[in-house]
Amino acid sequence: MKNNQNKVMTMIACLVLAAAFIAAAVILVTRPADNGEQVTIPAETETVTEEAAEAEETAEAEAVPAEEETLTALEKIRKEGKLVIAMEGAWQPWTYHDESGALTGFDVEVGALIAEGLGVTPEYKETAWDGILAGVDSGRFDIACNGVGYTEKRAESYNFSTPYVYTEMVLVVRADNEEIKTLDDLKGKKTANSPNSTYAMRSEAAGAEVVYVDTLGETMELLQQGRVEATLNAKDSVDAYLAEHPEAQIKVVLSVAGEPVAIPMQKGERTETLVAEINRILEEARQNGKLAELSNKYFGRDLTKEE
Repeated sequence: MKNNQNKVMTMIACLVLAAAFIAAAVILVTRPADNGEQVTIPAETETVTEEAAEAEETAEAEAVPAEEETLTALEKIRKEGKLVIAMEGAWQPWTYHDESGALTGFDVEVGALIAEGLGVTPEYKETAWDGILAGVDSGRFDIACNGVGYTEKRAESYNFSTPYVYTEMVLVVRADNEEIKTLDDLKGKKTANSPNSTYAMRSEAAGAEVVYVDTLGETMELLQQGRVEATLNAKDSVDAYLAEHPEAQIKVVLSVAGEPVAIPMQKGERTETLVAEINRILEEARQNGKLAELSNKYFGRDLTKEE
């Protein structure tokens, strides 16, 4: 009898311990809800970090519809009804703001001409020079109209239209500088230019140390202050600067052929039909005299023909 009582007591003790263990487990997987009630968290719920949640939201926001992935650049432009054009807006006479603050310039009108030929509306995006080509490469911009020089090195990374302007490049120094007269004289000297510009590349190739700036105005300030000793730039931009600042203490000591100007687009097959259409539009504008008209308007001469 006593043995039976002991067995019963042992079983009861085991049941009590089991109940206590279960209660403790439930407490560990519960938390108060916002309204004060207890909410049980399923034991196998996966914890998602805040960073992972943000990354997932970003991925969803950046997801491109399957239909758009199959569209060519030209098809996408026509579907959206706009051509997104990158430019500086601070490089006269190519792209700049007039006295009223309106965006104008040779390449602003070339961009409008191309958009019209494609049957869409131009959408200008002003950005610093070093962000223009990067934006074209990423697809943020459809094209760039900003006096972009064509080089074989750039052609490795971008598709280009046929050239539509042929420029001159000038070497500019402070008015009292008698030391620098040729490109060879730039070795060991400081020059100022926008990063990744063909002018910066030429200066570096000549052995100069390039101080990077965003605008031609900054370049000329550094030059007149004596913080740099020279700059290479487009002849027509320098002419426009001198016309607006006749008091500037600078002088041109050399003029040489520059790179032909063309329109860069994202590299690859996706933009091939866009390149072909832009070439068609530019050739038509060349044949009907529109390109020459724009060149004379902004440069005072016809730069659309290779000499």
